[in-house]
Amino acid sequence: MILAVSLPLSTWRSGVYLIAIIGFVIALKGLSSPRHARQGNLVGAAAAILAVAITFTDPAVNHSARNLALALAAMALGAAIAVPAARMVKMTAMPQMVAIFNGVGGGAAALISVGELLHFHSVGVSPPTYEVVEALLGVLIGSVSFAGSAIAFAKLQELMATRPIVYPAQQPINAVVGAGVLALFLLAVVTGSVGWALGALGLSLVLGAIFVLPIGGADVPVLISLLNAFTGLAVAASGFTLGNNLLIVAGTLVGASGMLLTRLMSKAMGRSLPNILFSAFGAVVTATGAVEGEEGRSVRTSTPDDIGVLLAYARKVVIVPGYGLAVAQAQHVIKELADSLASRGVDVFYAIHPVAGRMPGHMNVLLAEANVPYDELKEMDEANPEMPTADVALVVGANDTVNPAADDTPGSPIYGMPIIHADQAQHVVFLKRSMRPGFAGIDNELLFDEKTVLLFGDAKDTLQKLVAAVAAA
Repeated sequence: MILAVSLPLSTWRSGVYLIAIIGFVIALKGLSSPRHARQGNLVGAAAAILAVAITFTDPAVNHSARNLALALAAMALGAAIAVPAARMVKMTAMPQMVAIFNGVGGGAAALISVGELLHFHSVGVSPPTYEVVEALLGVLIGSVSFAGSAIAFAKLQELMATRPIVYPAQQPINAVVGAGVLALFLLAVVTGSVGWALGALGLSLVLGAIFVLPIGGADVPVLISLLNAFTGLAVAASGFTLGNNLLIVAGTLVGASGMLLTRLMSKAMGRSLPNILFSAFGAVVTATGAVEGEEGRSVRTSTPDDIGVLLAYARKVVIVPGYGLAVAQAQHVIKELADSLASRGVDVFYAIHPVAGRMPGHMNVLLAEANVPYDELKEMDEANPEMPTADVALVVGANDTVNPAADDTPGSPIYGMPIIHADQAQHVVFLKRSMRPGFAGIDNELLFDEKTVLLFGDAKDTLQKLVAAVAAA
């Protein structure tokens, strides 16, 4: 007991950091399953609070009243912005909130690294080369993440064009800017000049922006995941700069999980990461924009009453949700419909595509908000074998993730992307606002299939009518 009490404060701080690190690992494990995601979030939040609290025992933070006041003021300002934003954000706006919060993290990491470089310069210290490299990596990666996330936010918030923005010689220009960033990086390392480092920061911001401009459409979820990984790496670099093991581990966890998620999502889209980043996917919109398509093709439409009867007397109904469900805020109504069908003995489950929505796990979070049982959510690989035995595939606001062009149209932008095979169900019902295409900007031939029926209108309003129709059937 005497030995424990006599340990220096720095040792106690390291011990608490270790507990926080363990908490982060447990939180990450919890987030791997919807069933334990809430507990994982709470564990992660508790670990973060513990880490921040013990950091105030560091002499570097509290050695002066000015430093302490600045730290507390920054925390108060951040809380004043973040808490209302997190509570008021709609599910449809969750992707852009994730993007901008992620960008803030990258920007903070970059500023910390710049601050350390300025500190070296102000005290006339010539730090070891490896410390300069660590700080510069934080500057470069954090700046790219900040600028890229800002552009992603602007696209998702529709403050700028959501489609890919392309211009002549785009890739050569990107390559020149990238080479310029590398040159300034090397000059800063060799000379130790803060001026070259600030130049690298400025050019990295440009690189982050032009890197994201040609990315759009269905690639946004992958982009968000990749930028999240960049922020994690920037935080880890800042941890090395500050000599803080907690930041190193936390940043590495975020960076590694982000890269793994990016790889998994690329695989789910049937495309390589370079193709996603550099192909300007979704630049061309080919939809007809009307009920009658090219060469006079038309689609079959129906009424909620008729579809309600079809659903009520089906044996198995598969619900395929998409971003349109989120836009309409219809997750609670779709659950009400599923519950109504289940009460009639209909086998109902949800088929979830890995890239449905505008961010990783968007549909899972949306349906969890409506208290949909976890065992009713089936990932694509689990759902597809059951599609041929389904009487009805009810597609709510999805388009690209059920588009057969991914299987049978070589040359299509989505060719090779694994899809949910709604086309294998006996009947297909689409809930759509209009004939406009999905994020990929291409028509869906399934809409013109003879077994497909469309219900046009707002998804929430249409689903409410279906609930009433099922009850009356």
